[in-house]
Amino acid sequence: MAKERHGKSRDTSGKKKRDGKKPFEGKKPFDRKKSSDGNKSSDDKKSFEGKKPFDGKKSEYRKRPAQKPKSKSNPNEIRLNKYISNSGICSRREADMHISIGSVTVNGKVITEMGYQVKVSDEVRFDGRVISPEKTEYILLNKPRGFLVTTKDEKDRKTVMDLVANATKSRIVPVGRLERQATGLLLFTNDGELARKLTDPHEKIRKIYHVELDKNLSQTDFNKIKDGLNIRGEIHEVGEISWIQGASKREVGIKVNSGSNGLVKAIFEHLSYTITRLDRVVFAGLTKKDLPRSNWRHLTAQEVVNLKNS
Repeated sequence: MAKERHGKSRDTSGKKKRDGKKPFEGKKPFDRKKSSDGNKSSDDKKSFEGKKPFDGKKSEYRKRPAQKPKSKSNPNEIRLNKYISNSGICSRREADMHISIGSVTVNGKVITEMGYQVKVSDEVRFDGRVISPEKTEYILLNKPRGFLVTTKDEKDRKTVMDLVANATKSRIVPVGRLERQATGLLLFTNDGELARKLTDPHEKIRKIYHVELDKNLSQTDFNKIKDGLNIRGEIHEVGEISWIQGASKREVGIKVNSGSNGLVKAIFEHLSYTITRLDRVVFAGLTKKDLPRSNWRHLTAQEVVNLKNS
């Protein structure tokens, strides 16, 4: 006990006694100490003790009614109005209006149902014209030897699709055909209407080939080709034929105005010649200028217009 001063005594802690009791006896002193993790010590009682702390979830009475799970969309299908909008014709809202008045057909059937789903392989026509949900692409390739003109080969041989794999993300296909060992211009597009036009036998699509034969072409056979050949009861005519300037009589240039495949080969086989080299140098007005072998390029807007008007 410390020495009394002015008749009052103090304990050794320096705090006053009150009625012989320790200060705040029976009460837990306020402790501002925190635990090592920065939170209040476990000795402190939490406010609202006994109540469930807020865990970020809504209480039961505020829960929304359960919703039906959404059905998974088919990646191979697309809403008709979006299909039309993606083709660049109009907005989706405007497409709905055109659908409702019967301006759109799918595989030849008029569709007026809102939200109708179409497959990417379906034929969709808007006011009678075939449309595509993708941006139209037009790729010109100078094909080398040894590549098949097909989109897929079961024997896993090289195809022309390997050469244009990086040209576009759109699904393009080759227009017409060239023999595996033939070279020259080959067009790729996803414009179905244009592709059908360029391969229609009744359309006059100009093609020029540089042909090399296994032997010299005689003047007699040259004249037969120029005048038109009767092959299996059908007359086959060419637009023009000429020997290649500065080359031997084995090399000729031949122009055909037909969409049919294999006409050049059929002509020379009929006359007992074997084609050792076939190079398509002009296709529907397109040329190989500034396009090296195995390379491709996008057509210009003017070239596309010319193709559609050819």
